[in-house]
Amino acid sequence: MSSVEMHVETYLSRIGFAGPAEPSLEVLRSVHTRHLMSVPFENLTVHSGGRIQLDPPLLYDKIVNQRRGGFCCENNGLFCWLLAELGFQVTLLSGQVKGTTGRYGPPFDHLILMVSLDGHRWLCDVGFGTAGFRVPLSLETSGPQEQGHRVYRIRRDTGMCCLEWQREENKGPDGDWTDIYKFSLEPRRLEDFDEMCRYHQSSPCSLFFCKSLCTVLKPGGRLTYIGHKLSTTTFPSEEAGGVLETTTRDLEDEEIPGVLAEMFGVVLNSPLIPKDETITPPPVMY
Repeated sequence: MSSVEMHVETYLSRIGFAGPAEPSLEVLRSVHTRHLMSVPFENLTVHSGGRIQLDPPLLYDKIVNQRRGGFCCENNGLFCWLLAELGFQVTLLSGQVKGTTGRYGPPFDHLILMVSLDGHRWLCDVGFGTAGFRVPLSLETSGPQEQGHRVYRIRRDTGMCCLEWQREENKGPDGDWTDIYKFSLEPRRLEDFDEMCRYHQSSPCSLFFCKSLCTVLKPGGRLTYIGHKLSTTTFPSEEAGGVLETTTRDLEDEEIPGVLAEMFGVVLNSPLIPKDETITPPPVMY
C-alpha cells in the first residue's frame, strides 16, 4: 500500500498484541479485537483545527506514534496495511452506513476490509463504533453469527451485502434485524475514498462534521464521548444481570481534555471545539 516502511512491532505494541503474528485466523481475530480495544474511533482532528488526509505514512504517525485514533478510512486504511505486512490477503471495500436519519450514506461512505484466508472470506472493521463487531464475521454464510451479547448476519440483496444486527433487547429467532451498513465485494483503493473523506469533514449530512466524538471498546463495555457528554456502557453479563446499562454525565469545556487523555489516551495538539448538532438527512436516497 505504501513504499514507506511500517514498523510492524511498534504497531503491534501500540495495540497490545504479543506473540507470533503469522497469517492465521487466530491472529486475525486477536489483532482485530486488540485494535478495537486500543485505538479509539474518533474524529477530533476535524474539531480541533486540523484536516484528515488518507496518506498511509500520516495515518501511521497519527495512530501509532501519536497514539490517536481515527474514523473508518483512517483506522481501517492503516489496519489494511498492517494485515498486508503480516501476510494476509486483504481487500478494501466500499460501504454505505444507514445513519440516524434513516437513510444510507453515499457510495464510499464507509471503508471496510475483506480478508481471504484458506479459501474463506472474512469481513473486518476496526473503524465503526458502537454497533461494530468484536471479531471478523464470515462472508460465507447468511446465517446468524453470535458474538457474546450480540448477533449479526450478512444478508445478500441484489448484488449487495447488508450487515445487520439484533440489538440486545431484541435477540432470538423471532427478533427483528436492523441494518448497519451495506457494501459490495468490488475491490477498491484507498485513494477512492478521498472525496468522501473531505465530505465527512465538511457536510452537515455527516455525523463527523456535526458531532465531536470519541469511542473505544473496553472489557465488558464501551466508553463514548460526544459533544459535552461522556457515556459508560456496560454490556449484558451474568454479573451485570443480563441487562445493557449506560450512564451519562455532562462535561464542562475545561474537563474535556482531561477526560480524553485519561479515559481514551488521546492528547490533542490544538484546542477542541466540542460539537453536538443535529445531522441533516442526505438530499439523495441511496
